[in-house]
Formats: sequence, C-alpha cells, structure tokens
Amino acid sequence: MFELPRRALDVADQVERFFQRRVLPNNKLWEQQARAGQAIPDIQHTLRKEAKALGLWNMALPRLAEDEPGMRLSNLEFTAVAEILGRLEWGSHVFNCNAPDVPNMELLQLFGSDKQKEQWLTPLLEGEIGSAFAMTEPYAASSDPTNLETRIERDGDEFVVNGRKWFASNGSHANCELLILVGVTNPEGQKSQRQSLLLIPRHTPGISVVRNLPVFDHFSETNLHPELEFNNVRVPATNLLGEAGAGFAIGQARLGPARLHHCMRAIGECEVLISLMVKRSQSRSTFGKRIDEYSSTQAAISLSRIELDQCRLLVQQAAYLLDTVGNKAARKQISMIKVAVAKVYQDIADRCIQLHGARGVTGDTPAARAFGKARAFRIYDGPDEVHLQTIARLEANEQSLDGLEHYVHE
Repeated sequence: MFELPRRALDVADQVERFFQRRVLPNNKLWEQQARAGQAIPDIQHTLRKEAKALGLWNMALPRLAEDEPGMRLSNLEFTAVAEILGRLEWGSHVFNCNAPDVPNMELLQLFGSDKQKEQWLTPLLEGEIGSAFAMTEPYAASSDPTNLETRIERDGDEFVVNGRKWFASNGSHANCELLILVGVTNPEGQKSQRQSLLLIPRHTPGISVVRNLPVFDHFSETNLHPELEFNNVRVPATNLLGEAGAGFAIGQARLGPARLHHCMRAIGECEVLISLMVKRSQSRSTFGKRIDEYSSTQAAISLSRIELDQCRLLVQQAAYLLDTVGNKAARKQISMIKVAVAKVYQDIADRCIQLHGARGVTGDTPAARAFGKARAFRIYDGPDEVHLQTIARLEANEQSLDGLEHYVHE
C-alpha cells in the first residue's frame, strides 16, 4: 500500500471532522432544498463559505500558483480526501473540488493565456462561477473524438460555432458561465489535429438548451446534463484555448486527472454502501436466521471488501504515477482504474440493493442511485471497450519477459 505523506493524512483528518460535523448532518436539508428547486441549495452556499474560511478549498489542484487559493495537494495526497467527499453526491461542491470545474481549471492552468486565466480561472478558483465541458455529441460516436461534427470556423477576428452537444454536465446550470467546447477547425487535417478547444461564455447568443437529460430516469436540478445547440455562435478568435488543432492532445491532458477523481469519489461512495450492507445484514432476519448468518450475505460483503481494497491500491498507484511520470506515461493505469472501479462500483451497488430487498430499489438508501451512476460510469469518460483496447495495446508494447519458449512444449 502507498504510504500517504503526513500532510495528506492531516488534511484528510481536517476534512473528515468538517464533513462529520457540518456536511453529513445537513444532507437531509440539502436534499429538501434541492427538491424545492434550488439549483444551489442554500446550505451548500453556507458550507462553502465555512470550508473556504478554513482553507479546505481547491484541494484537487496540484498546480496552484502561490497567490491562488487552495491546498496544492498532489494527486496521491488528494486520494484520501476524495474518498471522503465521494460519500455524498454534493460533497465535492462544498470544497470547490467538483467536476467539471476542477478539470476545466486544470486546462486553463496548463493552456490558458494570461487574459483567459484572469477572465475565467480566477473566478473558478474563487468558486464564484461554474463551467462545463462540451465534447460529446448525440449524432457521433464520441468515444472517438475524430468523429466529432461540431464546426469551428474562422471569420475575421472571430470564430463561428455550429453543432450540437449533449451531456455537457451543468452546461445549463444557473451558475454556469463558461463552456469549453471541442470542435473541428480543420476537417482535412490529420485525425489527431482536426479539433480545437474554444472558450465560450455560456450566455453568448446562438446557444440554446434543447433539453436536460435524465440519467436512467433520474433527473436532478443540481446536476444537469443538457443537450445544447450552437447556431452561428460567435466569439473572439482570442478565445481559442491553446493552439489550433491541439484539441485532441489538450483533451487527453484533461481526462487523466478527471478519471482519477471520478474513481476516488466512487470508492468513497462504495465504502458507504458496504457499511449499509453490514448494518442491514445485522438488523434483519429471515426464516429464523439473521441475514448475516447466510453464506450468500457473507460472500457479498467479503467480495465487496476485497474488490474495493484492490481498487484503492490501483487508484493510488495511478495517482502516484500521475505525480511522478505524468499523464501520458500513466495512461495504462488510468484506463485500468476506469474499468476496474466502474465494475466494482456497479457490483457493490447491486449487492447493496439485493441485501436491502424492496427498499433497495427506492430512494430510501443511496444504493439505487449509486447503481445508476455506476452503470453510467462504464460509458462516460470513455466506455469500457475503449479502455480495454488501450490496456491491451500498451500491455503488448510493454511485454519484456524473456525465455518464453522454455514455458511451452511444442
């Protein structure tokens, strides 16, 4: 197991205390306010101010400058914190560690001009605005970015955007002010050099919300997944993020840490599900036996613990490699955790539902919602099939075991 630095454990302890004292006890209030239509529940505003005042802010951004607010934790150091935040769907928002803002801030840190950073990065770091990442399209297999159809065309000192995106998470949210859009600037170029990234103010004329999409029939006012149409949307040419044609490479730089953070949070939610399974199994009896006396129950809990601890180690390894050798060199491990955690997440949620019986399919526990999120996890940020293809290709390139002929008898 990776031994986390003392500083990381100290920060995790601070976050744990604040989470137990202020965040978790207000979960029901947050849900009530969200159901009442508050896009950002009042209690979330209150807790964000408190967390920021304590310095528990921007903990998922290792590249923060000296004058920027935040902890500057490494990816490995952040793993312990992210698990805590993942226990509640809104936990990360309290500490300004939520997607899609964190990976979008990382893009601005790496590729933004000074003017772009002043206009967009600073308010994002302060938690004053929200953002979205618009890549996936409804009419193209977006797991292959070369399929994207949205066009970005130069017209004098402006770019003109036409196309349709969906699952641009929180792109229709009340606090969203920035869309980072992936579009085609050179359809005749090499496949990896056709796309560019463009910074688009959310309320630019020509942007319309076609609909907000449910995920497995679940709809949330606080976590929206809109379909957006771009009809002759004009922005200054200076809104290009990075270089023209570098969209594919820039997007890869964003996805590595984003996938890591998703996996970290999922592990935290799985810990909650395992605890609920144990509690349920100790409090219910069937046919004269307590549920935890059945071998099937024992197997469900035991396998969940084994699989989750394996995933945690794999995630920590990926985080360590991101810190030490970078995103490109760690791409096999990033794909590995994306596949492994998604499967374990779904399996643990499924077992939790089964142990809770009829209650498991309701909203009385987080199990049913977790199952839907876990199933979607196997598609977003790259479907399982694409990551398995990447792992197999890299594994073949890295194999170096000599003397294989001695293991085989013809």
